[in-house]
Amino acid sequence: MEYINDRRAKRNVIVLVLAQAILGAQMPMIFVIGGLAGGMLTTNPCLATLPISFIVFGSMTTAPWLSPLMQRRGRRFGFFLGAISGAIGALVAAYGLYLGSFTILLMGSFLTGIYMSAQGFYRFAATDTASDTFRPKAISYVMAGGLLAAIVGPQLNKLVQEAFVVPFLGTYLAVAALNLVGMMLFFALDLPKGNLNEPAPVNTAPARSRAALLRDPQILVAIICGMVAYSLMNLVMTSTPLAVVGCGYTTNNANDIVSAHVLAMFVPSFFTGHLIARFGVEKILAAGLVILTGAGLAAILGVQMGAVTTPPADPSFSGLINFYLVLILLGVGWNFGFIGATTMLAGAHASSERGVVQGMNDMIVFGMVTVASLASGGLMNCSGGTPVEGWTAVNLAMLPFLILAGGALIWLVMRPRTAPVG
Repeated sequence: MEYINDRRAKRNVIVLVLAQAILGAQMPMIFVIGGLAGGMLTTNPCLATLPISFIVFGSMTTAPWLSPLMQRRGRRFGFFLGAISGAIGALVAAYGLYLGSFTILLMGSFLTGIYMSAQGFYRFAATDTASDTFRPKAISYVMAGGLLAAIVGPQLNKLVQEAFVVPFLGTYLAVAALNLVGMMLFFALDLPKGNLNEPAPVNTAPARSRAALLRDPQILVAIICGMVAYSLMNLVMTSTPLAVVGCGYTTNNANDIVSAHVLAMFVPSFFTGHLIARFGVEKILAAGLVILTGAGLAAILGVQMGAVTTPPADPSFSGLINFYLVLILLGVGWNFGFIGATTMLAGAHASSERGVVQGMNDMIVFGMVTVASLASGGLMNCSGGTPVEGWTAVNLAMLPFLILAGGALIWLVMRPRTAPVG
């Protein structure tokens, strides 16, 4: 029975694409300067990326209560809450920079994590009123909204990061403004409370417990693959500005490299959904893991071939190109891996389980991302004597997680097929 109106879903997708573009511009801005601001305020270089870790930790701890809250009060309520928290967090972080307080910077970063968690649910909101056929395309289109964010965020950051005497203060003030302006878009969302645009099914089985949900092979593998794709992307991206500047390049070079990375994260979204529909989600997930592996290999080969070096040697053009190559591969691999995992998860549970599954998924995913961002600073600054040695350690750390996700996906594919849930 066709009870979902894709015209309504397409309207919501447009709103969410715009939200991803405007509000989402803050994330590349903060991820470029977060580690640099942290390094400026802390005396321990191993803690330089702690502001980014606190953002991800805030997202992890928010997801378990924000998802059920949105199922009760509606997506719009949760998205407004996220944007307001993002604005307050940016202002608190700006105040921390003004005072030179690392602790206050971390407090603001934690509040920014509430926004990050809410943004993560844009992709799920796109599926709430979508048919099974339109669902992967809806997720893909919303993720494609990050394309504009990839252009606007780093370029805006170039204009504002040195606008005040205190470095990076302008970045956080601009982020606060993006949240306050962008949140107005959510008035245009057409989603009912509870996020269900469907009649109550007859003889529906009771919602499964969290333990039972995690025993579902499709849910388990979707969470593992999403966790690995996102955490590895965060691991490498968080350390990239430190590596770029440490190898003698400029902060503007780091902005441009992160901009190229975020473009690579979202440009494929225009066709990822179509690829999933044509080839199947498992093949696209596998392709994402292979591309992520290629990113790690490109980084290590760049070091081994002498392209990536540390001053006092002059920074070479080939080293800069290597950073671009690694971050572009990282972005494409993340796109295939994360959209594939989201699509797999969206089709693996009943409507009554939506709030629990999505909240649990994002708690686990961003829990691992928190660990990755913490490890990024330690590996980059404290695992060797030079930025090059740290950069090598960061990329070698990808290997065990890629083996985990690849093994889980192979296990799922080799299992006998069962009927989908819901």
